[in-house]
Amino acid sequence: SNSKMFSGELSTLLSGRYVEFHIFPLSYEEYASVHQLPIGKQSYMQYMAAGGYPELVHFTSSDVKRNYISGLKDTVLLKDIIRRYTIRDIRLLEDLFAYLVNNSSNLLSITNITNFIKSKGRKTSYDTVSAYLGYIEEVYLAHRALRYNIKGKETLSGSYKYYMNDLSFKNYLYAGFGYGTGYLLENLVYLELLRHGYDVYVGSIKEKEVDFVAIKNDRTIYVQATYLLIDEHTIEREYAPLELIADNYEKVVVSLDDLQMPSRNGIKHIRAWELSQML
Repeated sequence: SNSKMFSGELSTLLSGRYVEFHIFPLSYEEYASVHQLPIGKQSYMQYMAAGGYPELVHFTSSDVKRNYISGLKDTVLLKDIIRRYTIRDIRLLEDLFAYLVNNSSNLLSITNITNFIKSKGRKTSYDTVSAYLGYIEEVYLAHRALRYNIKGKETLSGSYKYYMNDLSFKNYLYAGFGYGTGYLLENLVYLELLRHGYDVYVGSIKEKEVDFVAIKNDRTIYVQATYLLIDEHTIEREYAPLELIADNYEKVVVSLDDLQMPSRNGIKHIRAWELSQML
């Protein structure tokens, strides 16, 4: 399991052939099934506020859930990272994890994170921050999405986004920080794409951002995720980057609107709770 061997060590520690399975927290459909909830916006919002770690199903008290998630985070950081890599600055590791939780879905760079840490009067270095972030990725507390030049069909270095492996960390440990529903939805859409086996990137075209470029075999999907398509300004903001893409791959906008919108220039609108059906 990942607690005994990190995925990056498989090729060196296992001889011969092996098959690697990535196990995620409960998807929305699994969550709804476990709780016997009808598929729809109300249960999706409940899932968004609860998180998908299976053990949470057995708890009803918010305090118990918070203690469980806190213990899970501490166990992974302590057993899987600190002991294995003999981390010297434990506080920095915990602070970096909290920073990722509260900046999930935002474009980040190691340089900017390092400068932020130093601005708080802390001593650290680019190499240390880079290594610690890599450890957090290796134990699947967070995932990193590289930027992708849609026109040039190549990945871009320098900045990227992090998404948490589950929203439980945000919901129960860092709920006091400002965090819009749109960012939570973006995180859930990212995880759903990963569950279905896509390689997921943050798209860039003509200085505009496409939330996700999802690639699996010969299928490519361009995805925008937004809370609600409440007015023409929001609709234009979300659809415009997709309309700049000249190829004929699928283009979709995912939101929490009650009603499904008609297609616009070949761009489909998908309600979040129905996303897995098209993947």
